[in-house]
Amino acid sequence: MATSKKLTEHFLTCTICTEVFDKPCSLVCNHTFCRKCVVDYTKTRREALSAKSLLCPFCRRTTEVSDPERPVEEWADDIKPSFVIQGLMDSFGPGSKDTTNCSYCKEEGETTPATSWCSVCDDVLCERCTRMHQRIPSTRHHDVVDLSGETKVKVKRNVMCKVHKNKSIKYLCKDCKTAVCQACCTIHHRKCELVVEIESEIPAMKTELKRNRGNVLKMQDEVKTHLENLNSKVKEEMGIHLQLESNIKTASLTVIEVIKVKERKLLSELKEMSDRHIGQLKGCEAGDVEAVGVVEVKEKGRIDRITFRQDTDKLSRALEHLHLGEILVQYDDVLGLKATPVLQDTITVLDLKATPVLLDTINVLDLKATPVLQDTIDVKVAGDTDSVFSTDITMFVVNGTNTVVVTDCNNNSVKSFYTRNSHAAQSKLSLGCKPYGIARIHDNQVAVTVLDIGQIVTVKVNPDLVLLSTITTSKQYWGFSTISKRCI
Repeated sequence: MATSKKLTEHFLTCTICTEVFDKPCSLVCNHTFCRKCVVDYTKTRREALSAKSLLCPFCRRTTEVSDPERPVEEWADDIKPSFVIQGLMDSFGPGSKDTTNCSYCKEEGETTPATSWCSVCDDVLCERCTRMHQRIPSTRHHDVVDLSGETKVKVKRNVMCKVHKNKSIKYLCKDCKTAVCQACCTIHHRKCELVVEIESEIPAMKTELKRNRGNVLKMQDEVKTHLENLNSKVKEEMGIHLQLESNIKTASLTVIEVIKVKERKLLSELKEMSDRHIGQLKGCEAGDVEAVGVVEVKEKGRIDRITFRQDTDKLSRALEHLHLGEILVQYDDVLGLKATPVLQDTITVLDLKATPVLLDTINVLDLKATPVLQDTIDVKVAGDTDSVFSTDITMFVVNGTNTVVVTDCNNNSVKSFYTRNSHAAQSKLSLGCKPYGIARIHDNQVAVTVLDIGQIVTVKVNPDLVLLSTITTSKQYWGFSTISKRCI
């Protein structure tokens, strides 16, 4: 019964990959290996590649190939196994045994579908033979696997190597912390010291897996509890939301009721005045002066017309200042939101076409911080005939270069200072008269006021300075500024 299994283990197994031969080839030394295994081994040996021959991993003897000019992967294609190995492969190798019908019934000349497989006897059994197999004392403890449906498996599925796709993983390299096959051990892990069989590490792995499983279950319980708390908070917040929504509607209805009271009061007053007016008119038609009420006419006068005057402005202001309530939000102290806010600096932006209104507040500088001197620029450059008198300055980035632009009143020029190729550089543009104010009007353009001659010049900063245009004004301007449309 176990003959087939023993033959497979001892005579039909490749010693490199420890698996049943896959396309076996026998070398001149009569050692037999899988074709791919012997080729992979040969590719790692320089002497074999130089000799254009296959190399035996056992006896180191070389076997010449019929066509060495072909790729190394094809060298073993023409080498056949010995007739003994071939005969054993045909009789006991993969695919030689019928796994569809019961092996025992087949020996009796019967054809019965197999339902189980004995891993020890390496035989497939029908239901009747399986029951007999379990009654025999010598075989009752064998591992018998059910064959479900159309699947007829003889062995459990092996985990295959990622490098050698047709080799199963059986070893563990502790040095590299990698599970490997026999071929990987032979080729890539020969110098590693701790290469052990995976079977020997299974108890420790199971212990580690149990510990990790316990941690995962604990984390799962914690996550479940956290989710339950979150769901509870969600339901609570939904209830609060509905209550707040009800409060807002109640406040709105209260205001509406006050408006309706005023409406009823106005309508009642209107009806009273209209009835009185109509009564006076009817009294005049009947000629009954006493019915009209002479005393009342003398005191209040006769009603001539009733109108309704609505103060739209007053109503608009009242509606604008109508305060139903406010929504208050309290945040968790995650980002330090409970810290006392400190106003660092403000820039007031004005709409020049209307009454000045504060549009925005921009945090610019922490005034409590200690100033630190970063750099000093000497604005006196070659060609200056007088002492420097800088009246205005601006700074921006031009093509990734930090550039400082200043006006020099005494030397009638505009200057730019920047760093190029780790060296300080400058540019000077003479204007012929004293410049004062400077304002940035574009990403790389500035406008400069020239006071004495009443001009505004535009200059392009590359960061070298280039004169673009000149505008003559009827007045003299000391300085000016520009406002972005985004700020209006």
